[in-house]
Order: sequence, then structure tokens, then C-alpha cells
Amino acid sequence: MWISALLVGLLMLFARETVFSQDTKSIEAAKKEGGKVIVYTSMETFTADAIKAAFEKKTGLQMEYWRGGSTEVLDRSLAEFRVGKPLFDVVAMTGDHMHLLAKEGVFVKYQSPSFKGFAKEAIDPNLGARYRNVLYGVIYNKANIKASEAPKTLEDVVKPEYRGKLVMPHPVNHTLTTQWLASLDKIMSKPRAEKFIRDLAAAKPIFVESIVPAADRVGTGETPIGITFARFVLTYNKQGANLDYVRDYNMLGDGQYISLGSKAPRPNAGKAFIDFFLDEESMTIQAKTGEFVNRQGIYPPLADADKIKFVQMYPFSKEDYEVKKKEYQKIFLQ
Repeated sequence: MWISALLVGLLMLFARETVFSQDTKSIEAAKKEGGKVIVYTSMETFTADAIKAAFEKKTGLQMEYWRGGSTEVLDRSLAEFRVGKPLFDVVAMTGDHMHLLAKEGVFVKYQSPSFKGFAKEAIDPNLGARYRNVLYGVIYNKANIKASEAPKTLEDVVKPEYRGKLVMPHPVNHTLTTQWLASLDKIMSKPRAEKFIRDLAAAKPIFVESIVPAADRVGTGETPIGITFARFVLTYNKQGANLDYVRDYNMLGDGQYISLGSKAPRPNAGKAFIDFFLDEESMTIQAKTGEFVNRQGIYPPLADADKIKFVQMYPFSKEDYEVKKKEYQKIFLQ
């Protein structure tokens, strides 16, 4: 018995030393490349800044990042890649956009030692680890709407009493929201989903460019209710807001991935960053901001987070987006 325990202990020690050795080699090689990594991402600025500070402290390497919406990251990354002069080493954003880049050959497969912290089903054969799930939900400001008067389900937001009180990302210009609307029949029947979309348009919600501005308006109380990411309840409450989310536990969302560029100017720096990004320290930092990360054993400190069921939205091609954008243009904007 004691021999088995000793053997297990030695194997665990060896595994830690192997990972440490791999990390050290990547970091030393990265320093020879110039000592910095450039990341293109759709992550919120406060998350990226926290990751940047922790990465630089731990590795001694610099992290520079350019942030935009997923479509902007897609367009910029692809444009640079096609002319053969990519500035980025790593890209991190939503799954559909990452798959589009992968089809173009933008990424190279990298088997990070940090994958060991993720379940097999969270590892994509081309993109690597699905590091977090972004979940669409309904959030509201309790300074404007009492919990007893708040919507109880997603479908409640189109009721007359909430008219003029709702904000959401643009249904046509914000591709993730286009995808979300088109996937509603995964959490309700198709007739109900179609009716909800028509009723939502009739409710005349305020449209903003993306997820963060929608949450900002709810956080300040400018608009009491918002369709945005559920995680922003925790984020904005830490800044002094008083938000909650509607306990409609089946939430549509998309996975987000992080991958190494196939033409990365600093590939070792890119590897070192991915190793850190997917490791326990980084995942814990992200979870504390409310992220639903996929590293095993790490959860956001959001009330009832364990009850939320992630439902993957339909995968979308560029052609799918164009079809749905035309459809929603007629429904929401005419």
C-alpha cells in the first residue's frame, strides 16, 4: 500500500517538474524572441488587464493586446494573415469566429501542458481548449426594478410593463446576438422562439453596439433591464452597482478558444502565454470576474451559478450570418 502511495506521489512530482520545465523552456525561448507576446482578443478590457498583470509578474514577459468585437478581431487577423504579415502571436475569441480563421490556416495546433486541467470534451482537435463559456441572460438593476417586479424568464422581457426599459446588443450588426436569436429554438419550441423574436422587435428595445455597452447601461441604471452576459452581475456589483440576473437557467452561449498563430512572429512567447492563460492562476482570475471557465474545479462566485445549464448556440458560417441578418433587418429595423 505504501509503495503505491509513494509511486503516485513521485508521479505527481514528476508531472509538476515536467510542466515547470516546459514552461521554463518556453519562457526562456520567448525572451530570446524579444520578450513579449501580442494577443488579439474580444475579451473585456478589465479581464485582459488582469491577465496581463499576472502574466507579466509570473513570467517576466510583456503582453500587448488589441481588443475588438469578434467580427473586428476576425477581419483584422485574417487581413494580416492573407498579406503574410501578421502582427499577432495568439488569438482568443468566440468559437465560430475561431473556426473560420482555422479553416483559413491562421492557426497551428499546439498541445499545451495546461490542457490537463480540462475535460476531454472541452478540447477541440483544431483549436485546443474551450477555456470559457459566454452565457446570454437577462440582468436588471435592483435600484430601478424590485426583485418582485423583475422578469422571471427570458420571455417576460417583452411584456408591456418592460417596454422602454430594455437594452440589448444590435440584432443585425452584432454577430453573436444574431447567432443568439437564431438559436433560441434550442431552449424553447420553434413557434415560441419565432413569436418571442417578433414580440421583442415590437417592444422596441434600445440597441447598442455590443455586449459591454448593454451591461454598462444596466450597471449605471440608465436602462433597467438588459440582454447581455449573465456574468456582468458580478463584475458591475464589484464596482458598486446593485444588479441581479433572471433565474432562467437554460442559457444559450458560445465557447471561447485561444490558439497560436501559424505565422506567429514570436511563437515561443505565444506558447508561454497560452500555457499561462489556461493554467489555474489565470482561470481563477477570470472566474472571479464572473467568467464561466471550463478548467475543472473552478467556478464563478455568482449566486446559483451551479444551476445554470450552458446550451451551445448553432454554429454559423458567413453565409448563415448573412441570411439571418437580412431576416432580422426586416423584423427589427423596418
